[in-house]
Amino acid sequence: MRRRVRLSRLAVWTAIAAGPLALGIAITAGPSEVQAASARALPERPSAQRSDPAGFAQLFVGVWLRSSADDPASAQARLAHSMAPDVELPDPVEIAQPGPESVTAVRSTYRSGSSWSVTVAAQYADGRLRNYAVPVVADRSGDSLTVTGAPGVVAGPGRAVVSPSPYRVTVPEGNLSSSVGEFLAAYLTGAGEVDRYLAPGVAMAPVSPVPYRAVTVQQVRAVEEAAAARGAVGGTAVHVLVQVEARDREGRWPLAYELALTARSGRWEVSGLGSGIGRGGGRS
Repeated sequence: MRRRVRLSRLAVWTAIAAGPLALGIAITAGPSEVQAASARALPERPSAQRSDPAGFAQLFVGVWLRSSADDPASAQARLAHSMAPDVELPDPVEIAQPGPESVTAVRSTYRSGSSWSVTVAAQYADGRLRNYAVPVVADRSGDSLTVTGAPGVVAGPGRAVVSPSPYRVTVPEGNLSSSVGEFLAAYLTGAGEVDRYLAPGVAMAPVSPVPYRAVTVQQVRAVEEAAAARGAVGGTAVHVLVQVEARDREGRWPLAYELALTARSGRWEVSGLGSGIGRGGGRS
């Protein structure tokens, strides 16, 4: 009897946490009924074992676009049919443009149960870009996948609103800008040892093989005002965004890097390296 009372109390407190509707169920029902109702009220989510089928959908769109109903025995057609048994093949005319140059999955949306919708972008040599929504079903383990319907041409992902950059402080020419320039030259061109520019305890390997023959700093901006000071006060930590121009035999390339630096013994040392996101505060 005492155990039943404890179970009933536990069920009521669980229902209170779940909301008023579940509380009403707890008052009028026993523990087993409350547990069943709570399970039904929870939204279904992908299990940890369920894999994102983006790669599978990407592969399917690539072979589907390069297949033809007039040649069902081709390797592309047979592969497309094995991935989507109930989906018809396209029927391009003889003068149609060749297949896409590249196919990339750009978004995966979980629906319910075992269903997903994957948006795949196909880019053509003439500059066209088409986005296809592909319905995919996966088993619980993610080992078995099937495209359940023909792709649909849809609008691609929209442009997100970008928050202001946290790098608002202009860093003038001086010790800090020289330090980041020398570090990136060693990192990207092999001009010097990378280790000499790193803070104690930081390990970082240069890019190999060396991709560029010259790197020039174009602009340095920082989050903290201390980065604009003339001296490097020991223990000061700053985060900067460095815009550089890298050169190789094929041309010049604008690159950006986020760096974390710490001042020690009158010099700036690199304590972290990230990609040049430049917005949203993605610091190292």
